[in-house]
Amino acid sequence: MDFRIPPEIERLRIRIAEFVADRIIPCESDPAAFDGHGNIAEDRLSALRTEARAEGLWALQVPQEDGGGGLSRMAMAVCYEEMNRSIFGPVVFNSAAPDDGNMMVLARLGTPAQKARWLAPIVAGEVRSAFAMTEPDPGGGSDPSMIRTFAERRGDRYVIRGRKWFITGAEGAAHFIVVARTSDDARRGLTAFLFHRDQPGWEILRRIPIMGPEEHGGHCELAFDGLEVPAANVLSEVGHGLKVTQTRLGVARLTHCMRWLGLSKRCVEIAAEYTARREGFGIRLADRESVQMMLGDLAMQIEVGRLLVMKAAWALDRGSFARKEISMAKIHVANLLHKAADVGIQLNGARGYSTDTPLEWIYRYARQARLVDGADEVHRMVLNRHLAEEGRGFWAWAVRDDD
Repeated sequence: MDFRIPPEIERLRIRIAEFVADRIIPCESDPAAFDGHGNIAEDRLSALRTEARAEGLWALQVPQEDGGGGLSRMAMAVCYEEMNRSIFGPVVFNSAAPDDGNMMVLARLGTPAQKARWLAPIVAGEVRSAFAMTEPDPGGGSDPSMIRTFAERRGDRYVIRGRKWFITGAEGAAHFIVVARTSDDARRGLTAFLFHRDQPGWEILRRIPIMGPEEHGGHCELAFDGLEVPAANVLSEVGHGLKVTQTRLGVARLTHCMRWLGLSKRCVEIAAEYTARREGFGIRLADRESVQMMLGDLAMQIEVGRLLVMKAAWALDRGSFARKEISMAKIHVANLLHKAADVGIQLNGARGYSTDTPLEWIYRYARQARLVDGADEVHRMVLNRHLAEEGRGFWAWAVRDDD
């Protein structure tokens, strides 16, 4: 791999960094900039989104033909890391979950008509979206084969019944993708459907309270009791729901990691700034060997995470599913984020535990990282399966074709 980035991507990174520093980070210290769920308030967000669009920093991950910036996965890694230097960054640039993953899967698998109806408004920032897959026990979670929500074919429509929960952004979403069972086939038993919030036959039962700050629209429990979806709203093909899920979640897992690296670096930044000026017992904290070891280890672990993420992005750009590369990045970076927030708080003492810095916000947010888009244990099982199948080939280098 050539780890140098193109000059145009570096220029874009610098523009994002300046926008985050000048326009977004100042909002973090303003209590009026927060909504009741710990995210950026809608009025402040709307103004910043208008500015980001005017600066040409909008929906950079979406293909240009679909109204976005057309970044490669490797370029996204560079830019997303910079965006999430602020806790509010990604949503300002229309690059936050779950819209991020939904836009990419619709761009990849949607028909022209579906892109016009369902994708374009999300890209434009006119609506938000949600991806409804996870179900309460005994339904499907990390194992989609356990999905029990069922879609019955009736003429040119499907009628959907079942239950979903922890659906990110559902309360604020207008466009939904729901994964339901259409047969008992082990590989082709699931289908993905598109529907609008105003359609009858479904409801939000509750917004589930969680430990950390929430994405806009929260994490909700949904009930489907006769939602009718036209056959034209099948995303991809009937029986290809698992393909839709894999197409969406693979990249979405990696974009989480890209953003989490930005937050991890911010934790180090806050800790380094404070320890450089704070003295105790006649010595700066930064001059203590124990502090140097803590920050040095975090710096190394962040760089390890960046290399894992960039290798996975490189593989995706070359047409690979990069399943084991993404799983390794997901495990490492999710745990790194939690550690970075924990160390940041420890080195800032009571200041870190207060809301005077965003460290406590990041700490609460970080705990979900080891659960969302597949728990650590699931990804370790995936890696072991690859190891069992590939043996020593698990670590094989990709060979360049110079012919």
